[in-house]
Amino acid sequence: MEHTFSHLDAQGNVTMVDVGDKAPSKRVAIAEAVVELAPATLELLKKSALPKGDVLACAKIGGIMAAKRTSQLIPLCHSLNLTFADVRFEVRDMPPQVRIEAEARTVGSTGVEMEAIVAAQSAAAVIYDMCKAVQRDIVISRVRLLHKSGGKSGEFNAPELPA
Repeated sequence: MEHTFSHLDAQGNVTMVDVGDKAPSKRVAIAEAVVELAPATLELLKKSALPKGDVLACAKIGGIMAAKRTSQLIPLCHSLNLTFADVRFEVRDMPPQVRIEAEARTVGSTGVEMEAIVAAQSAAAVIYDMCKAVQRDIVISRVRLLHKSGGKSGEFNAPELPA
């Protein structure tokens, strides 16, 4: 089965997809990212004792701001009117990490997967920025789409991965 890429025209040139004729529908996407920290850094984060302040509050705002600006970062991404954006955190002691879950919603003719992914990545980058004074070898990993619904392609749910 041959697959065609929606962002390439018949000659193989990059093009933005025309979504003007697609019916609007409620669309939801949830993405995740994981920030791996040293145990001492995680303890400082939990106590809000890092030099730059409240890491998770700043990361939440940064992720939401990024979701709203996704079309300015991803070249062929449509500009969307988001109806909702959120970033949530799960702080885990073992292994020491912060799991980020970013959600974006809209009612429109194209999906919000990129907004959720960019929000998760940006929130992770904010955590790195806020913690780098005490740890430089922080690892950002496992950025992926967890869920999407709406539109012609329907629902997608990623398989569970080991923690």
